[in-house]
Amino acid sequence: MAVTMNDVAKAAGVSLKTVSNVINNYEFIRPATKQRVLDAIDELGYETNLTARSLRSGKTKMLGLVLADLSIPYYAELASDIMKAAWSRGYRVLVEQSGNEAEHEKAALQGQFRSLTDGLLFIPLTLGAQQIIDAAGKKPLVLLGEFVQDPRLDMVLIQNHEAAAAVTTHLLAGGRRRIAVLGADDGETTGSAGLRLSGYKAALADAGVEYDPALVVRCEWRRDGGAAAVAGLLDSGADFDAVFGLNDALALGALHELLVLGKRVPEEIAVAGFDDIEEARFASPSLTTVAPGRAEIAERAVELLIERIEGNMAAPEVRQLQAAFELRVRKSAT
Repeated sequence: MAVTMNDVAKAAGVSLKTVSNVINNYEFIRPATKQRVLDAIDELGYETNLTARSLRSGKTKMLGLVLADLSIPYYAELASDIMKAAWSRGYRVLVEQSGNEAEHEKAALQGQFRSLTDGLLFIPLTLGAQQIIDAAGKKPLVLLGEFVQDPRLDMVLIQNHEAAAAVTTHLLAGGRRRIAVLGADDGETTGSAGLRLSGYKAALADAGVEYDPALVVRCEWRRDGGAAAVAGLLDSGADFDAVFGLNDALALGALHELLVLGKRVPEEIAVAGFDDIEEARFASPSLTTVAPGRAEIAERAVELLIERIEGNMAAPEVRQLQAAFELRVRKSAT
């Protein structure tokens, strides 16, 4: 018969709740009590999960990854790269979806998910820096993405502004002057959308092309969002000769809608995206886009987190790293 938590509690002379607290690394437990529970676990051969098996070392060899939604191709491909980077260093990865909800993000920072992992890679989209710091506890944390930028937090960043400027400059060099942007609000300045919009504006200014807020369309960063945004622009009679989707899903949705509506790409309207997801290469025509350094982001984030886990939490300064990007020119905007 399998050993239970009740068996451990009886052997250690403690309550079931105390055994649970020890297994979950609850910090306010008397050392002598904790040792009795650990001894009982060893004597009885009790194992529940990774945390129980690693009580002696205090390490689970598991990293946590919290992101919004694995159905978004960029996040799915990034998660795969992070898993590969972790595996190569002897760690595995637990993934949690936040669904862009603050309560889910907070729960991942301080709930059972956190107790199962030695450190966390976190892509926040709702919580602010102070909320993250207050909820994160003592375990190492590395942020990915640009929604939160704070000098107190380790993070690995995309060069959003510079990469978006490179895409826009490429479209301008091809003779495009009316470039629609999908996925931002006019005037947005923060997060990925704001930074990419600012890069677009900077490239226009450098080329002496006037910025037209009517060409900036807010929409969900999904294929159907890009398709609906382009259809709306065409229905309104807007004059545009290029589309820049702030991610590839938007660009691919826009590309599909333009072709369905009989527009020639790139002859009449060029299309470009951002992220270089695998699907971009196989679209017809293939999609011009930015490769934001996804594999480098994964490698550097995992390396930094494990460095903190394995003893360098007291490093003298917070580390904020940027990955290199590359413009991938393909047939949709040659």
